[in-house]
Amino acid sequence: MVSINTNVTSNNSSPKTGMNLKGALALLTSLFFMWGFLTCMNDILIPHLRGLFDLSITQAMLVQFTFFGAYFLMSLPAGWIIGKIGYKMGIVSGLGIAGLGALMFYPAAALLSYGFFLGALFILACGIVVLQVAANPYVAELGTPETASSRLNLTQGFNALGTTVAPIFGGWLILDNVSQDINSKAEAVQMPYVGLALALVLIALVFAFVKLPKIQDTEEAKAEGSAWKFRHLVLGALGIFTYVGAEVSIGSTLVMYFGDEGLHLFGEADATKYLSIFWGGAMVGRFIGSAVMQKISASKVLAFNSVMVVVLIITSMLTSGYVALWSIVLVGLFNSIMFPTIFTLAIDGLGKYTSQGSGILCLAIVGGAVVPMIMGILADSFGLANSFVVAILCYAYILFYALKGHKHSN
Repeated sequence: MVSINTNVTSNNSSPKTGMNLKGALALLTSLFFMWGFLTCMNDILIPHLRGLFDLSITQAMLVQFTFFGAYFLMSLPAGWIIGKIGYKMGIVSGLGIAGLGALMFYPAAALLSYGFFLGALFILACGIVVLQVAANPYVAELGTPETASSRLNLTQGFNALGTTVAPIFGGWLILDNVSQDINSKAEAVQMPYVGLALALVLIALVFAFVKLPKIQDTEEAKAEGSAWKFRHLVLGALGIFTYVGAEVSIGSTLVMYFGDEGLHLFGEADATKYLSIFWGGAMVGRFIGSAVMQKISASKVLAFNSVMVVVLIITSMLTSGYVALWSIVLVGLFNSIMFPTIFTLAIDGLGKYTSQGSGILCLAIVGGAVVPMIMGILADSFGLANSFVVAILCYAYILFYALKGHKHSN
């Protein structure tokens, strides 16, 4: 397995780099914001493309299957790319690939091709994978190990800011288009994604010219076995799989759930406001979690949040109206700390296997492709609300990981 060296210079600044660790952390937050924004735009695309191409829920979930399938196919090649061209150029390349994918939405809309849309999403996602494989462990290394969860939660807070803004942006520019003309509805996605492509290229240029703290070029010492021998890492990978799958499944279906597929409360454009609150809760929760985990262990916070999410989902399934709406919206608040906390618990104590473990965990993000498809199949057969039982099972596993699974074996 290809591994990425994530040993960052430990001094606060370097005359060769011209940027201290805090400055690098601040700049990296722009990446977290952008891939959060782009990922959450899928939640707008799903209902839009579903109406445009008259898709079932399962067929519409191919958006997430394609997007998160890129994590499974590209995580290890992304590690190889970064190992060959370096961290800085890896970021620039990832941004460029994502920009190309966003630009491809223009011809996809012109050709009215669902397959073309999925191809553009796959290329966009490949670029994001290159960024994410490097950025998560890099942020974890920009300080002491004891505060790694807090630091990653802080940067993930800006990821959540992107997911909060995206539904407002997408709802206004895409779902507000009420034209009955199919060509006009398809064209609604063109300019927003061209604008995103330009933004990605601009950020790539910024990273191309700034000097970041360098990743040391020392090779990892060879040892018998691999990162797969660590039980808490393997269980953590399953935790990432279930968490991303559950979060993506819920986020992808909220617009439909608030409308004709569930609660019958709003049209698509109005439902995006509550989708934004769902992701906004994740943003607020990450900033709160970053502070709370300075005082309370990460595993205890993860266990508490897992229980709260299960209670909220069950409440939404068993009620109706605004009680059901706010119950599922509040899931975002308690989702907040899960990904970065599972990630840091899983790579804790890996030593020279840390970068290899990061690749395994990023591979597990494929849960965002698999779980929504399972939920979509159940939704088409038994109703959208009933399909949330899949998410409950996912969070039940996360509770197990928080209580027992994260502990190191001898």
